[in-house]
Amino acid sequence: MRQHGFSLIELLMGLAIVGIVLQLVSPAYGALIQSHHRELAAKSLASGLRNARTEAIARNQTVVVHGVDNDWSQGWRMILDLNGKGHEDSSNPLLFESQSSARVPIVGNRPVRNFVRFSNLGEPLLPSGAFQAGTLHICAAREPVSQLQVVLARTGRVSLRSEKAEQALCVGGEDSEQRADA
Repeated sequence: MRQHGFSLIELLMGLAIVGIVLQLVSPAYGALIQSHHRELAAKSLASGLRNARTEAIARNQTVVVHGVDNDWSQGWRMILDLNGKGHEDSSNPLLFESQSSARVPIVGNRPVRNFVRFSNLGEPLLPSGAFQAGTLHICAAREPVSQLQVVLARTGRVSLRSEKAEQALCVGGEDSEQRADA
């Protein structure tokens, strides 16, 4: 009786073809996963800022959103600012925390570099009383490009934009990682 199956050569050829296909597909899959992580981080941050503004109005108190350890890439915290010192006072009550496991690079321009502060009226104000508006850039991992932007307007409106552009704040590539460590 004749046996049905694969010869060793047929099996090796099949494995070689699968290996070649996987090698061709894996970079595209990695890029897709990174894009997905960036989008999730941007949506989470924009939603958190909107919720903080709503919370400030509802509680009639100042609410601060700040990067974990002053780094938006690690995640963010929403706190109630009871004494005006913001995230520098560890006794302020924590309202919400979002930790990021994907480590998506997120940087803010000067007004929103470390925190966003909403007054009891929902206005973004610096501790000095000046209005606070700025952009948080969700950056590409290996190049200085802002893929998505969370924009805080003077009125307190938070918008999410997807304008891919070079951004000096976005540090990318191996050379810039070494410069950042130095």
